[in-house]
Amino acid sequence: MSPQIMTILSFVGLIAGILMGMPISTVLMSIGALVGLATLGPLSLDMMVRGVFAVMSNDTLVALPLFVFMGCMLQSSGIADRLFHNLRLALGSLRGGLGIVTILISTILAATTGIIGTAVIMMGVLALPKMLESKYNKALATGIICAGGTLGILIPPSIMLILYGLSAGVSIVSLFAAAVVPGLLLSAMYMTYIAVVCYLRPELGPPCRDDEIAQINPATFVSELVISLVPPLALIFGVLGTIFFGVATPTEAAGIGALCTVLLCVAMRKFTWRSLREAAQQTVQVSSTILWLMVCAQMFTSVFLAMGGGEVIKDAILGIAGGNPIVVMIIMMASVFLLGQIICWVGILLIVVPIFTPIAITMGWDPIWFGMLICVNLQMSFLSPPFAYAIFYLKQVAPPEVQLQDLYRGVWPFIGLQALGLLLVALFPELALWLPRLLIR
Repeated sequence: MSPQIMTILSFVGLIAGILMGMPISTVLMSIGALVGLATLGPLSLDMMVRGVFAVMSNDTLVALPLFVFMGCMLQSSGIADRLFHNLRLALGSLRGGLGIVTILISTILAATTGIIGTAVIMMGVLALPKMLESKYNKALATGIICAGGTLGILIPPSIMLILYGLSAGVSIVSLFAAAVVPGLLLSAMYMTYIAVVCYLRPELGPPCRDDEIAQINPATFVSELVISLVPPLALIFGVLGTIFFGVATPTEAAGIGALCTVLLCVAMRKFTWRSLREAAQQTVQVSSTILWLMVCAQMFTSVFLAMGGGEVIKDAILGIAGGNPIVVMIIMMASVFLLGQIICWVGILLIVVPIFTPIAITMGWDPIWFGMLICVNLQMSFLSPPFAYAIFYLKQVAPPEVQLQDLYRGVWPFIGLQALGLLLVALFPELALWLPRLLIR
């Protein structure tokens, strides 16, 4: 069969298998094997095995379980609890103050761990009961937590940026630097939206009660706030600082971060052997799932590109767009967004990046800037129903009175803000490229 027909059959089989509820890793491996045997013969099996060894021999992937371990240990460190309490007292008198505090804490958590589930679950336990107690609108409260949690997949250290760098063959350090400004921009947009909406409609996010504000002791409050900020800021500098200043590679920085997180738990008297064991078990579960998916995706993409599927898609997109860069970009961004409705972000990343990167090179786009567009776009997949990780994470820890429809209603304004953030990064590339260029100098 021609490469065009096999390309169509590959994606039809891929989407059909996922919609039937089959694990995406199984679908990728099966489609890769069937298509490979049909087009390349027994040679395809050798290519798939080589792809597996390419993943296994990549030492940069060591950073992935280490960053996951950081996030798991942070859940038992108590950092977020103390910081949330102090910031809640500081900003609780403002309309929407609790929501703004939630985004602030989520931003700090994003810079200390590269997984989304940690921030969503921690803030779901800490912030959601307080917001409901303060009579926050349920949809707004849940939307805030879900949106804040998605920052963890963009702001470095991020496992998504690690996987993107490996898939696209670009510098992970440059991707880390490029993601800082877009991530902080989205955080600022979320807080601005909360402040404006709650100012215009106070019933959506009323301030804390007077008796809570009365707890503030001016003599000790500032020192308590500063002390609660020191541990997370030290951890951020220990990881990102060593990377950006060229002291350590991302893998080495991940090791430093993992060790510092354990020492932090010990210093705050939150360390137990049980918490260490649970963090290790969760790290193994999360990391093995991602790494196995990487292996299966590598099997699929190695065969798919060898049979000419990448060229078929490239010619199709350029043909439809007529060579217009704007239309090409819209097609690719729309494809990523639509895939986010049915496929997890890891699958999207490992499938589309090897296919779209050559197109971006053909169009003459900066690979770091293009990577940021893909990664900002992928944030929407965590909020976009039906396949929305953040919604399901939060539902697990939400009180019974919070219904699934509350979460679905709450995320849409923040999806719109993410789309606006994507547009800003597309129109103003320096938002993503300024910091990497500064560090290179």
